[in-house]
Amino acid sequence: MTKLLSAAFVLFFMACGGKGDPTTFFEIQLEGNQKKVQNGGLIGVAISNKKKKEINNITYLLDNKELSLANGKITLSSEKLGNKLLKANINYEDGETIEVSKKIQLLSATAPDIYTYEILNTYPHDPSAYTQGLEFSQDTLYESTGQKGSSTVRKVDYKTGKVLQKIDLDKSVFGEGITLLNNQLYQLTWQSGLGYVYNPNTLEKIKNFSYGESREGWGLCNDGQQIYKSDGTERIWHLDPSSLQELGYIETVTNKSIFNKANELEYVDGKIYANVYQKESMMIIDATSGAIEGVVNFGGLKSQIVRGPEWDDVNSVLNGVAYHKERGTFFVTGKNWDKLFEVSIRKKQ
Repeated sequence: MTKLLSAAFVLFFMACGGKGDPTTFFEIQLEGNQKKVQNGGLIGVAISNKKKKEINNITYLLDNKELSLANGKITLSSEKLGNKLLKANINYEDGETIEVSKKIQLLSATAPDIYTYEILNTYPHDPSAYTQGLEFSQDTLYESTGQKGSSTVRKVDYKTGKVLQKIDLDKSVFGEGITLLNNQLYQLTWQSGLGYVYNPNTLEKIKNFSYGESREGWGLCNDGQQIYKSDGTERIWHLDPSSLQELGYIETVTNKSIFNKANELEYVDGKIYANVYQKESMMIIDATSGAIEGVVNFGGLKSQIVRGPEWDDVNSVLNGVAYHKERGTFFVTGKNWDKLFEVSIRKKQ
C-alpha cells in the first residue's frame, strides 16, 4: 500500500510538471535593499525573476491596497505605521498567478519634537506606593500600585496625598495600569493574563477579563470610546470596553526605528502620552498611526524626591501620568516617590 501511494504521488507530481514551489520563483527587491522606509517615501521596486519566467503583469499592494507604479517606483504610505508586508501579485506564463511578499518597517516621516516641562505645583504622595497607573475623575485621583503582595487600587485626595479608599489585590498578582470609562474602572495585572473591572464608586470588583494575543499587561487609557493597552512590546492594543476583546493595534515608531518601551498611558486630544519604561521621559504618540511625534524630557524631576525606606535605585522610576481636564494640566509621579507633580508640557525652543 505504501509503495502504491508513493508511486501515485510521483505520478501526480510529474503530471503537475514537477516545477517546484512557484513562490520561490520571484522575490521583491527594493532600491538599496532597504527594509526601513519612512511613511510616504518613494522607492524603486523590482521583481527578481529567478527562473526567467515570462511575466505578464505585476500588482503591488500594501495593507491590501493597490499601489501605483510609475517609472519603476512606488509610494509606501499607510494610516498605521510599523511592521508591514509589501505584497506583489505576479501574473506569469499561461495565466498563472502567484503572490510573494517582503517584510518592511514603515516608519514616521519626521523625527520626534523635544518637549520640556514646568512644575506648577508639588503635592505629597505615598512613598510606599509602587505606582503603576493614575487617572482623574474630576478632582479624585485613582491610583493602582504594583508588586506581588502589595498591589492595590485606591482613591486619593491628590492635594493632601491622603488615601480615601483602598482595596488590596490577591497576593499572587502584580497590579498594573488603570483607566476609567463608562462609569467602570479597568485595571491590568502584569503577567497573570487577567484584568479586572470595578465599580469606581465602591471599588467593588464586577468581573475579570482575560487577554488575547497581547503578551502582558502594562498601561491603559481611553479616548471615550475604546481602550488602549500597552503590553511591553511595540504594540498598543485597541480593546472593546464591553467585551474587552482586542480589536487590533498600533505600533509605536520613530523616523528611525520601531520602539517598544511604552508603559503607563494617558490619552489627550488624539495623542497617547506614554511613560518610557525605566527612563525619565514620556512619548507623545499619534493614536491613529503610532508615530512618536514628541518626547518629553523629565530629567531632573527624580532629584527632587526624598528617598524613603522602600526606595530602589533600579526600579523607583518615573511612572504614572494623569491629565486633569478641568485644570488642563498633567500630573506625574514615580514608583515609591514621595511627591506628585503638576506640570505643564511645552515644546523646547
